[in-house]
Amino acid sequence: MTLTLALAACGGGDPTTVGNGARESLNAIDINVAATEAQGDIDTYAANALENQPTSVPTPAPVPAPSPAANPPAPGEPGGLPDDRTPVSEAPFTPESAQGAANVVQTYYALLEQGKYREAWQLWSEGGKASGMSAEAFAAAFGKYKDYHANIGAPGRVDAGAGQRYVEVPVQVYGTLKDGEQPFNRRGSVTLHRTAEIPGATAEDKSWHIVKSDVAPRP
Repeated sequence: MTLTLALAACGGGDPTTVGNGARESLNAIDINVAATEAQGDIDTYAANALENQPTSVPTPAPVPAPSPAANPPAPGEPGGLPDDRTPVSEAPFTPESAQGAANVVQTYYALLEQGKYREAWQLWSEGGKASGMSAEAFAAAFGKYKDYHANIGAPGRVDAGAGQRYVEVPVQVYGTLKDGEQPFNRRGSVTLHRTAEIPGATAEDKSWHIVKSDVAPRP
């Protein structure tokens, strides 16, 4: 905005000729009135500029909270595995030991996490049939998960009797379903079986295999 004021020159104050020659005195211009009008125009311009500015700062998008499934309870906490503080031996374990059974469970869930369902299915007894599902149904049951993980607890004592061996391994499975990406978090156990050193037992018979799991999905 440009504001123009006609001011008289200093000195004798000769009149200025305006328009058709009529003579007016420069003293007739009221400087105070012109300045007041100019200030009013400036104030109006500033008010309009403020009205056109955004009234609020955009709120940043909220950061999504981590999924409960991504952070399962620690051992000893409610919903977590038992807090077994018994020192674990670093000595090599034999495949026939309870730790050997736990190692089979770790392998089983590692295969599931990688989507290798047939290989995981074959770790069940009777060539996978003890799962109660065919290899195809087993794969379909686990295929509904977007991601699938497990925490493995310390194995229990080996239950020996009549040439048969059983051991139970606590587990906690967690992850998310593909349908709506709903998280899940379940605790349970996996029971494994093997045949002892008896006549006629094959190497396959004497290896640990899963015979039961209360956290296994159903077809």
